[in-house]
Amino acid sequence: MDILQIIVLAVLQGVTEFLPVSSSAHLILVPVLTPWQDQGLGFDIAVHAGTLLAVVIYFRHDLMQMATEWSRSLVTGTVTPAARLAWGVLLATIPVGLAGITLKGFIGVHLRSPLLIAVGLIAFGLLLGWADWRRRGEFDVYRLTWLGMLLIGCAQALALFPGTSRSGITITAALLLGLNREAAARFSFLLSIPVIFLAGGLQLVDLFRSAATPDWNALLLGVLLSAVSAFACIHYFMAFIRRIGMQPFVIYRVVLGVILIAVFW
Repeated sequence: MDILQIIVLAVLQGVTEFLPVSSSAHLILVPVLTPWQDQGLGFDIAVHAGTLLAVVIYFRHDLMQMATEWSRSLVTGTVTPAARLAWGVLLATIPVGLAGITLKGFIGVHLRSPLLIAVGLIAFGLLLGWADWRRRGEFDVYRLTWLGMLLIGCAQALALFPGTSRSGITITAALLLGLNREAAARFSFLLSIPVIFLAGGLQLVDLFRSAATPDWNALLLGVLLSAVSAFACIHYFMAFIRRIGMQPFVIYRVVLGVILIAVFW
């Protein structure tokens, strides 16, 4: 990998991981639309580690409170709002974990074509736009029911389909369940932590089995760039959606999907 490819892929992963535009779709399309070869499993793990680092640092105070009160709930049985949110994140992670283990091989082989990505971008983009347009809820994350958290987790499993966007589908589900935009994005970002961690763990196992020799300089640069770009993305995204909403991302998804259909049909 040359330096330009490292920068483009790391920043692209950092920005698109938390925007509702599908990071997996963009990473799949880069080697399709450029002369660059696939970046390899090791680099994928590195840039995902960078985005994980960014979201943990950004929500560090929330996570510390959630972890403390969750641990206390195991001993005392008293479930505070922060402990309940932690339990909810764990509950909502179960569906995507089961789906990922079951469908990982099938998706990697059969669902990575540009046309299928285009379908996912357009269909789930329009669903996000409709959910944002009709939203009536003003709830925060602490008003989510157990069923609501599980439903968002089930929706998150759809993100295994390239072009769906994990953040996009979870924000869509949260909006439909009555959360306000900022709360929907916050819950989506908290959900990303165990998902990125588990996905990275599975990829790490595959990397060890492949006996590949990593380029440590490329990996470290990828971690750094993806972490910085992801942190900035989370910060500005939260402020952006509070004022403007999701419609610009919907337009981007539809336009990109139409371009892909026009090019690859």
